[in-house]
Amino acid sequence: MIDLYFWPTPNGWKVSIALEEMELPYETHLINIGKGDQFDPEFLKISPNNRMPAIVDPDGPDGEPVSVFESGAILMYLARKTGRFYGKTERDRIAVEEWLMWQMGGVGPMAGQAHHFLKYAPKLEPPQDLPYPKDRYRTEVGRLYGVLDRRLAENEFVAGDFYSIADMSIWGWASLWEGQQQVLEDKPHFTRWLEMMSARPGVQAGRALHAELRGDHGDKKSQGILFNR
Repeated sequence: MIDLYFWPTPNGWKVSIALEEMELPYETHLINIGKGDQFDPEFLKISPNNRMPAIVDPDGPDGEPVSVFESGAILMYLARKTGRFYGKTERDRIAVEEWLMWQMGGVGPMAGQAHHFLKYAPKLEPPQDLPYPKDRYRTEVGRLYGVLDRRLAENEFVAGDFYSIADMSIWGWASLWEGQQQVLEDKPHFTRWLEMMSARPGVQAGRALHAELRGDHGDKKSQGILFNR
Protein backbone atom coordinates (compact mmCIF):
# COMPACT_ATOMS: atom_id res chain seq x y z
CA MET A 1 0.00 0.00 0.00
CA ILE A 2 1.64 3.22 -1.18
CA ASP A 3 1.19 6.25 1.07
CA LEU A 4 0.03 9.26 -0.95
CA TYR A 5 0.42 12.71 0.60
CA PHE A 6 -2.14 14.73 -1.28
CA TRP A 7 -4.42 17.70 -1.69
CA PRO A 8 -6.84 18.03 -4.64
CA THR A 9 -4.85 20.35 -6.91
CA PRO A 10 -3.54 19.89 -10.47
CA ASN A 11 -0.19 18.70 -9.11
CA GLY A 12 -1.88 16.32 -6.71
CA TRP A 13 -4.06 14.93 -9.49
CA LYS A 14 -1.00 13.86 -11.47
CA VAL A 15 -0.16 11.22 -8.90
CA SER A 16 -3.69 10.19 -7.91
CA ILE A 17 -4.44 9.64 -11.62
CA ALA A 18 -1.23 7.65 -12.09
CA LEU A 19 -1.98 5.42 -9.11
CA GLU A 20 -5.48 4.77 -10.44
CA GLU A 21 -4.29 4.12 -14.00
CA MET A 22 -1.53 1.80 -12.77
CA GLU A 23 -3.96 -0.01 -10.46
CA LEU A 24 -1.66 0.42 -7.48
CA PRO A 25 -3.21 0.27 -4.00
CA TYR A 26 -2.67 3.43 -1.99
CA GLU A 27 -3.69 5.17 1.21
CA THR A 28 -4.32 8.91 1.11
CA HIS A 29 -2.91 11.29 3.72
CA LEU A 30 -4.37 14.77 3.31
CA ILE A 31 -1.97 17.72 3.34
CA ASN A 32 -4.18 20.76 3.75
CA ILE A 33 -2.11 23.44 2.07
CA GLY A 34 -4.49 26.18 3.22
CA LYS A 35 -3.88 25.29 6.86
CA GLY A 36 -0.11 24.81 6.60
CA ASP A 37 0.14 21.01 6.84
CA GLN A 38 2.95 21.19 4.28
CA PHE A 39 5.22 22.72 6.93
CA ASP A 40 4.77 19.91 9.44
CA PRO A 41 8.23 18.57 10.41
CA GLU A 42 7.18 14.98 9.73
CA PHE A 43 6.01 15.87 6.23
CA LEU A 44 9.21 17.83 5.57
CA LYS A 45 11.17 14.63 6.12
CA ILE A 46 9.38 13.27 3.06
CA SER A 47 9.09 16.47 1.03
CA PRO A 48 11.81 18.95 2.07
CA ASN A 49 10.51 21.61 -0.35
CA ASN A 50 7.21 21.70 1.61
CA ARG A 51 5.14 20.81 -1.43
CA MET A 52 2.73 18.01 -2.09
CA PRO A 53 2.24 15.49 -3.61
CA ALA A 54 4.72 13.04 -2.18
CA ILE A 55 4.66 9.29 -1.73
CA VAL A 56 6.20 6.64 0.45
CA ASP A 57 6.46 3.21 -1.15
CA PRO A 58 7.13 0.47 1.42
CA ASP A 59 8.20 -1.80 -1.45
CA GLY A 60 10.86 0.42 -2.98
CA PRO A 61 14.16 -0.50 -4.63
CA ASP A 62 15.56 -3.77 -3.29
CA GLY A 63 12.36 -4.20 -1.32
CA GLU A 64 13.19 -1.33 1.04
CA PRO A 65 10.92 1.69 1.69
CA VAL A 66 11.51 4.83 -0.34
CA SER A 67 9.99 8.31 -0.27
CA VAL A 68 9.68 10.41 -3.42
CA PHE A 69 8.77 14.08 -3.72
CA GLU A 70 8.15 16.26 -6.82
CA SER A 71 5.25 15.14 -8.98
CA GLY A 72 7.33 14.49 -12.10
CA ALA A 73 9.82 12.36 -10.19
CA ILE A 74 6.95 10.39 -8.68
CA LEU A 75 5.44 9.74 -12.11
CA MET A 76 8.77 8.52 -13.48
CA TYR A 77 9.34 6.30 -10.44
CA LEU A 78 5.89 4.72 -10.65
CA ALA A 79 6.19 4.19 -14.42
CA ARG A 80 9.53 2.43 -13.96
CA LYS A 81 8.17 0.39 -11.04
CA THR A 82 5.19 -0.88 -13.00
CA GLY A 83 6.68 -0.90 -16.49
CA ARG A 84 3.62 1.00 -17.68
CA PHE A 85 2.90 4.33 -19.41
CA TYR A 86 6.56 5.04 -20.24
CA GLY A 87 6.61 3.68 -23.79
CA LYS A 88 8.30 0.56 -25.11
CA THR A 89 11.49 1.91 -26.69
CA GLU A 90 14.21 4.38 -25.78
CA ARG A 91 12.80 6.79 -28.38
CA ASP A 92 9.43 6.51 -26.66
CA ARG A 93 10.98 7.27 -23.30
CA ILE A 94 12.82 10.29 -24.70
CA ALA A 95 9.53 11.70 -25.98
CA VAL A 96 7.78 11.02 -22.67
CA GLU A 97 10.52 12.78 -20.73
CA GLU A 98 10.61 15.74 -23.14
CA TRP A 99 6.93 16.43 -22.68
CA LEU A 100 6.98 15.68 -18.96
CA MET A 101 9.77 18.26 -18.53
CA TRP A 102 7.82 20.65 -20.78
CA GLN A 103 4.90 20.41 -18.39
CA MET A 104 7.02 20.80 -15.27
CA GLY A 105 9.01 23.75 -16.61
CA GLY A 106 6.26 25.39 -18.63
CA VAL A 107 2.58 24.55 -18.30
CA GLY A 108 2.57 24.00 -14.54
CA PRO A 109 4.44 27.17 -13.50
CA MET A 110 2.85 29.40 -16.13
CA ALA A 111 -0.71 28.18 -15.56
CA GLY A 112 -0.13 28.46 -11.82
CA GLN A 113 0.93 32.08 -12.20
CA ALA A 114 -2.04 32.75 -14.46
CA HIS A 115 -4.37 31.39 -11.79
CA HIS A 116 -2.67 33.52 -9.15
CA PHE A 117 -2.80 36.84 -10.96
CA LEU A 118 -6.17 36.32 -12.65
CA LYS A 119 -8.07 34.78 -9.73
CA TYR A 120 -6.36 35.27 -6.39
CA ALA A 121 -4.34 38.50 -6.55
CA PRO A 122 -7.35 40.77 -7.25
CA LYS A 123 -8.98 39.44 -4.06
CA LEU A 124 -6.02 40.08 -1.78
CA GLU A 125 -6.01 42.83 0.85
CA PRO A 126 -5.18 45.27 -0.57
CA PRO A 127 -6.28 44.05 -4.04
CA GLN A 128 -3.49 43.38 -6.55
CA ASP A 129 -5.30 43.70 -9.87
CA LEU A 130 -2.24 44.01 -12.08
CA PRO A 131 -2.75 44.16 -15.86
CA TYR A 132 0.82 43.34 -16.87
CA PRO A 133 1.25 39.95 -15.12
CA LYS A 134 -2.34 39.01 -15.94
CA ASP A 135 -1.69 39.56 -19.63
CA ARG A 136 1.77 38.04 -19.55
CA TYR A 137 0.77 34.71 -17.99
CA ARG A 138 -2.53 34.44 -19.86
CA THR A 139 -0.64 34.94 -23.13
CA GLU A 140 2.11 32.49 -22.25
CA VAL A 141 -0.36 29.77 -21.30
CA GLY A 142 -2.09 30.33 -24.63
CA ARG A 143 1.22 29.96 -26.44
CA LEU A 144 1.95 26.70 -24.63
CA TYR A 145 -1.47 25.27 -25.43
CA GLY A 146 -0.84 26.21 -29.05
CA VAL A 147 2.38 24.19 -28.95
CA LEU A 148 0.42 21.27 -27.53
CA ASP A 149 -2.32 21.59 -30.15
CA ARG A 150 0.23 21.39 -32.94
CA ARG A 151 1.84 18.35 -31.34
CA LEU A 152 -1.54 16.63 -31.00
CA ALA A 153 -2.34 17.34 -34.64
CA GLU A 154 0.25 14.68 -35.47
CA ASN A 155 -0.10 12.33 -32.50
CA GLU A 156 -3.02 10.74 -30.68
CA PHE A 157 -1.33 11.31 -27.33
CA VAL A 158 1.33 13.76 -26.22
CA ALA A 159 4.36 11.49 -26.55
CA GLY A 160 3.14 9.62 -29.62
CA ASP A 161 0.58 6.90 -30.32
CA PHE A 162 0.56 5.67 -26.70
CA TYR A 163 -0.86 6.98 -23.44
CA SER A 164 1.84 7.96 -20.96
CA ILE A 165 2.74 9.77 -17.77
CA ALA A 166 3.27 12.86 -19.95
CA ASP A 167 -0.47 12.97 -20.63
CA MET A 168 -1.21 12.47 -16.94
CA SER A 169 1.10 15.32 -15.97
CA ILE A 170 -0.42 17.85 -18.37
CA TRP A 171 -4.13 17.09 -18.07
CA GLY A 172 -4.73 18.50 -14.59
CA TRP A 173 -3.55 21.99 -15.45
CA ALA A 174 -4.95 21.90 -18.99
CA SER A 175 -8.39 20.86 -17.73
CA LEU A 176 -8.60 24.23 -15.94
CA TRP A 177 -8.23 26.23 -19.17
CA GLU A 178 -11.30 28.34 -18.43
CA GLY A 179 -9.79 29.68 -15.20
CA GLN A 180 -6.68 30.57 -17.20
CA GLN A 181 -8.92 32.59 -19.54
CA GLN A 182 -8.14 30.49 -22.59
CA VAL A 183 -10.24 29.59 -25.64
CA LEU A 184 -10.53 26.26 -27.43
CA GLU A 185 -12.04 27.28 -30.77
CA ASP A 186 -8.60 27.59 -32.37
CA LYS A 187 -7.23 24.41 -30.72
CA PRO A 188 -9.24 21.45 -32.11
CA HIS A 189 -6.60 18.83 -31.39
CA PHE A 190 -6.08 20.04 -27.84
CA THR A 191 -9.87 19.91 -27.40
CA ARG A 192 -10.02 16.34 -28.71
CA TRP A 193 -7.29 15.29 -26.30
CA LEU A 194 -8.96 17.00 -23.33
CA GLU A 195 -12.21 15.17 -24.04
CA MET A 196 -10.45 11.83 -24.55
CA MET A 197 -8.51 12.20 -21.30
CA SER A 198 -11.55 13.29 -19.30
CA ALA A 199 -13.41 10.14 -20.41
CA ARG A 200 -10.81 7.76 -18.97
CA PRO A 201 -12.01 6.02 -15.76
CA GLY A 202 -8.57 6.36 -14.18
CA VAL A 203 -8.50 10.10 -14.82
CA GLN A 204 -12.01 10.47 -13.47
CA ALA A 205 -11.17 8.52 -10.31
CA GLY A 206 -7.92 10.42 -9.70
CA ARG A 207 -9.66 13.76 -10.23
CA ALA A 208 -12.52 12.80 -7.91
CA LEU A 209 -10.24 11.99 -4.95
CA HIS A 210 -11.41 14.30 -2.15
CA ALA A 211 -12.81 16.69 -4.75
CA GLU A 212 -15.15 18.07 -2.10
CA LEU A 213 -12.15 19.69 -0.39
CA ARG A 214 -11.25 21.96 -3.30
CA GLY A 215 -11.66 25.62 -2.38
CA ASP A 216 -10.70 29.04 -3.58
CA HIS A 217 -8.53 29.93 -0.53
CA GLY A 218 -10.40 33.18 -0.25
CA ASP A 219 -9.89 33.68 3.47
CA LYS A 220 -7.05 35.87 4.68
CA LYS A 221 -5.40 33.15 6.80
CA SER A 222 -5.15 30.69 3.91
CA GLN A 223 -3.80 33.40 1.63
CA GLY A 224 -1.16 34.26 4.19
CA ILE A 225 0.00 30.65 4.32
CA LEU A 226 -0.11 30.02 0.58
CA PHE A 227 1.24 33.35 -0.65
CA ASN A 228 3.64 34.20 2.22
CA ARG A 229 1.68 37.32 3.12
